[in-house]
Amino acid sequence: MAVPAPPVHTGCAGWSLPRESWPAFPETGTHLQRYAGRFKAAEINSSFYRPHQPATYERWAGSVPPGFRFSVKLPKTITHEKRLRDCDGLLHAFLAQVSGLGDKLGCLLVQLPPSLAFEANTASAFFRRLRAQHAGPVALEPRHLTWFTPQVDATLAKWRVGRVLADPVRHDAGRAPGGWPGLVYVRLHGSPRVYYASYDSATLQALALKLRESAGGGANVWCIFDNTAAGAAVGNALDLQALLGG
Repeated sequence: MAVPAPPVHTGCAGWSLPRESWPAFPETGTHLQRYAGRFKAAEINSSFYRPHQPATYERWAGSVPPGFRFSVKLPKTITHEKRLRDCDGLLHAFLAQVSGLGDKLGCLLVQLPPSLAFEANTASAFFRRLRAQHAGPVALEPRHLTWFTPQVDATLAKWRVGRVLADPVRHDAGRAPGGWPGLVYVRLHGSPRVYYASYDSATLQALALKLRESAGGGANVWCIFDNTAAGAAVGNALDLQALLGG
C-alpha cells in the first residue's frame, strides 16, 4: 500500500498566480479560489502592513475548502514599532480581526526586525499576553543573533512557539527550526537573490525529506515560499507538493 503523504502545509506568501502556472490550477473562480484548488495553505502578509476587517477574513475563509488553513503575520505596529512592548490593545484588535477566519486560521506568524535583540522579560510578557488570548499555533521569525540560543529555545518551548527556519539563513544556529518542537515552520525567501531566485530540484528533494521526517514525528509542519517577486514561489510549491506526494 502507498504511504499517505505527511500533513505538510505547503503554499505561498499570498495567492497570486503567475500566468505560466495557470494550467496547473482551476480555470474559474477568484485568484484565491483557484489557488486553493491546488494548495491547502497560504500565508497572509498584507496584515503586516494594514489591518483587515473581520468580514474580509470571513470572505477569504469562505472561498477555500474545509481543509485549507491560513497563516497570518502580526502587524508591524506590534513587532517593529512597539517592539513587543505596550501592545495589548493592538494585539487584541488584531486577534479580533483574524477571528473572522474561524477554523481556517492555522497559524500566527511573528516576524521580528533584525535590530530587535532578545530580552527575556519582554519576550515572556509578550507571549504571556498572546497566549492569554490565543491557544493556536504560533511561529516566530527572529533575525537578531541573540534569539538563536538553547536558552531562548527553552523560553519559546515554554510558550509553545516554534522558531522559524528562514532561508537565506542569517546565523548558523538558525539552520534548523527551534523553539517548540510541536511546530516546524519553514519560510523560503529565495536564494541567492532574495524574493526572486527559484530553488533547484536537489534543494527541494532534500527539503521534502526533512519535512516528511518532521511530520512523521508528529509536528505541525508548514513550508511557505516567499520568493514571489518573479513568480517562482508557485512553481517551487507545486514541485515540493509533488515530492511530498500531494
